[in-house]
This record gives sequence, C-alpha cells and structure tokens, in this order.
Amino acid sequence: MNRIPQNTGVLWAISESGVLWGGGVQGMEQEKVFERLFKLIEQHHCQQTQGTFVEYHEPQELRELLQLEKKDSQEDLDQLFHWVEKYLKYAVKTGHPGYLNRMWAGANLPSMVGEMVTAISNTSACTYETAPVSTLMEQYMFQEMLNLVGFKNGVGQMTTGSSNANMIAMMAARNTHSTCTKTQGLFGQAPLCAFVNEDAHYSMDRAASILGIGTDYLIKVAIDDHGRMIPDALEQAIENAKQRGCVPFFVAATAGTTVRGAYDPIGALLDLRDRHGFWLHVDGAWGGAAVLSERLRLKYLPRLEESDSFTLDFHKMLGSSLMCNVLLFNGRSGILRKICSAGDESYIFREGDNGETRDLGTLSLQCGRKVDALKWFLDWKFYGQQGLAARVEKYYELCRYAEERILANPNLEMVVPRESFNLCFRYIPPVGSSKDEFTIALRSQLQKTERALVGTGYVKGQVVMRLLITNTNVDKDAIDRFLSNVVLSGKELCRQYEQAC
Repeated sequence: MNRIPQNTGVLWAISESGVLWGGGVQGMEQEKVFERLFKLIEQHHCQQTQGTFVEYHEPQELRELLQLEKKDSQEDLDQLFHWVEKYLKYAVKTGHPGYLNRMWAGANLPSMVGEMVTAISNTSACTYETAPVSTLMEQYMFQEMLNLVGFKNGVGQMTTGSSNANMIAMMAARNTHSTCTKTQGLFGQAPLCAFVNEDAHYSMDRAASILGIGTDYLIKVAIDDHGRMIPDALEQAIENAKQRGCVPFFVAATAGTTVRGAYDPIGALLDLRDRHGFWLHVDGAWGGAAVLSERLRLKYLPRLEESDSFTLDFHKMLGSSLMCNVLLFNGRSGILRKICSAGDESYIFREGDNGETRDLGTLSLQCGRKVDALKWFLDWKFYGQQGLAARVEKYYELCRYAEERILANPNLEMVVPRESFNLCFRYIPPVGSSKDEFTIALRSQLQKTERALVGTGYVKGQVVMRLLITNTNVDKDAIDRFLSNVVLSGKELCRQYEQAC
C-alpha cells in the first residue's frame, strides 16, 4: 500500500485497486466533494431572504417526502448529496425576514467561516496540545469580555449554552457557600435556597433539580408591573427561608426575561447581597447583549461589574452561529478548576508554567469540547465591539418602531408595554371568542401559510405573540410586512370563525 499526499494536506492511503481509504471516497472524486458542497452552501445562503422562510409540511407528509427509510448504496457520493439537498430544501431559512420565532437567527458570515473551519480541522478544545490556536484565542476573548464587563481578577469559560451556564453558576454558588459539598454532598446540612424572578428561565428549575437543591427550594419571587423582581419581596422571601432553617445561597437576576424582556434591578439586589451574603448571578443570555452598548448598559445593566457571575449568549442578538455561550466569574480566578474538575485528570490535562491553566478542559464540566472560540474570535475581530454595539442598538430602535406600528393599528394591541427587546402583542379577536385560542390559531396559520414564524408566550396568564428582532435581515419594511401578514391572517381567521358560527 502506498501513501501519497493529496492537495487537502492529509495523507491518504491508496490500495492496489485504487480505492481511497479516507472515508470511502473513490479516487479523484474526493477532490470534488468540497467544491460540490460549497456550491450548495453558497446557493442556500444567497437565497436565505428569498421566497418564504420554509416550505411547510405536516410531520407525516414531510416524512413521506424525505423517504428516510430508503435503502442507499454504500459510499455513494450522489446519494450523500441527495440527502444534503433534501435537508436544505425543507430546512427553515433562519436568516429570512419572516423568521421571528426565536432569540437567534441566521448566523454572522465570519462565524460561519469559523464553524466550517473547525468542522474540517475536527479537534477538541480541551487541551492545548490538540487545540493550541483556539486555546490562545479563547483566553484572549475571555480577557476582552472580562475587561468589557468590568470583572477584576476574573475567569471565564465557554459552555454548551446559557442553561448549562446558569447551572454552573448555581453550582459555584453552592460549593462556595458549602465548601464540603463537592466531596461530601448535601448530606447532614441545612437545606439551601435559591431565588429567581417568577418569570425566570426554566433552566433555573433544571439546575436546582440536577444540583440536589430541589425545585421546591427554588423560590420564585414576585414581580412588578414591568416584570422585574421586587427587591422587598426578595428580602421577605429570604427572611422566610431563614426562619424555616434554610440557607439563602443564590439569587439570579434575569437580564431580559424570555417573554417580556424585563431586567431585574441589579443595584437593589446587590444591596441585598451585602446584607444577606448570597451569590448574585446575572442571567444575560438574551438581554446581556446590552453590555456592548454604553447607552443601553447604563439603562439596563447598572452595576453589573459588581455581580458575582454573568452569562451571555453570543449566538442570540450578537449573531454568532449556534452555540456560543460565555460564562464569566468576578474576582474568583481559580474557581472554575475548583468547581468543575474532579477525579484523576492527569492522563490528559497539563499545567502550564507557574501553575497557570494550560488546558481549558480542566475548567469545564465536559471532557471533549467543541472549538467554539474561533467563530467567536472571528466575529469579534470582524465587527468589533462598536459594530456589535451598533447592531444591538439598531434592534432596540426597530423594537421601538414595531411597538409604534402595533399601537397605531386598530386590529392589534400590546398586551403589556415593551420593556426592552421583546414585544408582547396580539390581534384583537372577534367578540365572544377566546383570546388565547384565537392567538394560538393565528400563530399557527401564519406558519402554515408560510407568511411568518413568530413565537408565543404567556404574560399574566394570557397567550401573546412574542415578537423578537434578532435578525440582521429585518428592517422597518420587514416589520411592516410582518404586521400586515398578521392583520391579513387575523381577518381570514375572523371570517372562518364567523362561518363556523
């Protein structure tokens, strides 16, 4: 068997029969794979804003169209690309202006480049020896973020998403307040209590369950008319917990609640922390992007630099490709290794000079770690803080515009005033019909007619449409088209209701 270098820079083994033992691809066909793939990718990307956001089919119909059970010949490139083409044909175009469903949308171009490069290089970011460049990029980016947020002598890590970041922050608080927990568990000690906004993300409930706190000991604190945690209610909840023999160890301030976009008052919660000694975490998965804009930071995140930990999803408003989460700790440079590492890691992790962290995997709950630092780094270098701040401020202004258009339309109503980047509204249904049922039916009709994909949520027990603007292809014209489609679909649905009666 001969070994010859191909132009991919990889040594491939070729047998006497000429078969390429590099994944089953035959001869020169291997050289054409990326050329063929990138043509499909380029076409899909260029058509993101064209047509509709999806070719909609119900699950059973789509299953029949895909023919997933079809028997393919092995190692057949044509069959491989047949499946790729089907995937792209029926995939949701998340960069389309009609895609207003989630807190993320089509990714930044630099980030996509980084994602493809990391897939091709296929390594793990857990050790320096397997990922030397990404290790240094990640360390550089964390220092940039720590400086931006204002955390002194801090440390950070990239996680699989804000749900995981919230859990790690709660775990850090648990192990800090109960130093024996890491080795001895929660046995034989007073129960711990955590406190969150009653509209906090469900990841807090999961974290309490996973960490042994118990969901009954995750106290949901009352909110005001703006959806913000009430400091006096928090203090009363803390006092009540103490009277029951519990230890208040963790409070999460939500910076941009999932449905309303409300920001908890960090300054008032910091004052309570000084009196009661809990850990204050800021869940900025969604609204934490305001930290990049000086104007919006002053408005929504005052005194953020005094909090104990902070998480932010770069894959949401800032547009990095999924997933790209950042978790930062303030003034606790050694905490991640103490919190996340356990067991004999000597076979894989090495210490750097002077005991410095060389392998970032020792700071993580994971062993293998996807290289997410490259896409994050490329986005940061390409757009810069000013460019990303301008994007966030543009989204904010578009949200203000959308609110004005909703208030000016007699068919629409805001269920609650806009707090930041979220708009909770609905079409005014026919008299005598259920507002909740009508809103759910209208949202479904928008999706099935391929006019728009928008989210829903509950505010004060009422179903609302939740409009989020986190898509660079959305502008004022796109907002006007979306609201026109809502009104058009609403009128169609009203006629259906009238005919049914």
